[in-house]
Formats: sequence, structure tokens, C-alpha cells
Amino acid sequence: MNKRIYNALLLCVLVFSQVNIAANDDKNAIKTLLSTTTPHVQLANVYDANNDIAVSRYLVSEKFDGVRAIWTGNQFVTRNGNTINAPHWFVDVLPNVWLDGELWTKHQDFASLSGIVRTIKPNDDDWRKVSYRVFDMPDKVNPFNVRYQNYQRLVSNINQPHIVAVKQHQFTSNETLTAYFERTVQQGAEGVMLHLASAKHRDGRSSSLLKLKPYFDNEAMVIAHLPGKGKYQGMLGALRVKNSDGLEFTIGTGFSDAQRRIPPALGVTITYRYHGFTKHGLPRFASFLRVRTPE
Repeated sequence: MNKRIYNALLLCVLVFSQVNIAANDDKNAIKTLLSTTTPHVQLANVYDANNDIAVSRYLVSEKFDGVRAIWTGNQFVTRNGNTINAPHWFVDVLPNVWLDGELWTKHQDFASLSGIVRTIKPNDDDWRKVSYRVFDMPDKVNPFNVRYQNYQRLVSNINQPHIVAVKQHQFTSNETLTAYFERTVQQGAEGVMLHLASAKHRDGRSSSLLKLKPYFDNEAMVIAHLPGKGKYQGMLGALRVKNSDGLEFTIGTGFSDAQRRIPPALGVTITYRYHGFTKHGLPRFASFLRVRTPE
């Protein structure tokens, strides 16, 4: 083979190889970036009053019925990693640290809040109703009682009315915990959270974090609309749903008249509340709560 042609071919091979390497490096960088967009979130187990736990070892706070928001250091994301588009003035005061909390307006206002938070172009007037309730400043080293002190100090230094440190309480008995729980729920709270003071942050569901609510809730997919009768003639009577355990059951309460006129579509996922289970394993007194907001 002519030496000039051979050198030209060799140069082409080398260039093509470098392009492939660079392309692979770019792909790997993108993969790495994508893999870090889903935040490391700690999830709560349900508090079981039948389990004998030492209440005094836990820090207890109100459970806000808001939108879970993780501050990554430069943006808000949901627990599934989707971006929350908050106004610049709302987030510019936040430092480059990892925070966990809830975006919240007021009690019993989840539907309105969800609409505000899901808007791609944030509305300043709407966002002025929103506060960020910080309940953790996660790291892999410190136990929660230290992290509580850290986020209290941080929020105090930020000194902005829309950034609020969630207050933690400590109780010495189940009776004092129950009194706080009942008082908080009467004021409109969704329930309370119990966080083991000595626990380090751990991704995923953890027994170190417990939620205590006056009812349970779960999700199910709408599989049928059942017609209404009497005053609900021509409207929705009930939803037939199927939960993640494959159980099918009917939900006939909890709907507004507007929701009965235009019910949740077939195939969407709803959140329902219930009070324990029947002897057949079905949710007892299941009631519609809301259509699940995609995260």
C-alpha cells in the first residue's frame, strides 16, 4: 500500500476513535448528571401505637399537607427529581446546601398549592402565599437532633418570612404525644411526624421516621365510573378502583358536586383515605381525597 495513503487512513482511524471516545465521555457525563437529579429522600413508615417505642427518643413536629420539595443547593425538585419552578426572589435567599421540606400555604389548601407549584412560569402573586417549611438539613454524618439545630440556625440567618424552620418537640410519654397530636389535628394539620433524634439520614423508607395521622391514605387507579342515584342522578355515584395490591373496591364519598359532574378519568391515580381494614382486607370507610399530582 502507498505510504501516503496508509498514513491518511491511519489518521482517519485515530480521529474517528477520538470522536467516539469523546462521544462516549459525553454520554457518560450525561448519564452521571441524570443519575444525580433524583434526590436521596428519606420516607416515613406509619406509626403503630401497638409498637412499644420510647417516645422520649423522638423529635416530633406537625405534618404539613404541602408539596415535598428538596432544595439541591441551586433548585427545588420533587422527590422524584422533577424541577419545581419557583420565582428567583423566592430561591435566591437559599444557600448552596441540601435542604428538605414542604412548600405550603395554609391548612386544607392542597389543591390551590398544587396549582401554584406545578405552574411552569411562576406567578409572583401566587408564590407570595407560599412558604418553604424546612424540616431537615440532610447529611451523612450528623444525627437528626444536630441537623435540627443546623437548620434552625440556617433559617434564622436567612431571616426571610417565606423560609420557615419546622419546630420540633420532645415528649416523655404517649399521653403527652397524644395530646399534642389531637391539638395539632384540631387546628387543621394532617398529622404529626416522629423523627428518631439519634438517627443519621438514610435514603428510602425508614423506621427512624414515623408518621402519625388520624387516618391512613393510599393510592389506587380508577377502573370504572358507577352512576349516581337520587340527587346524584346523571352524575358520578362512585369510583371503582384498584390499588397496588390488586384489590378492587368502591369509593363513593369525599367528592364535591363539581367532581361528581366531571369525575377523575379512567386510568388516573387517586389518593384515598381510610380507617383500617375490613375482615376481608379491604380499606374500611374509603373516601376520595384527591387526584394524585404527578411528581
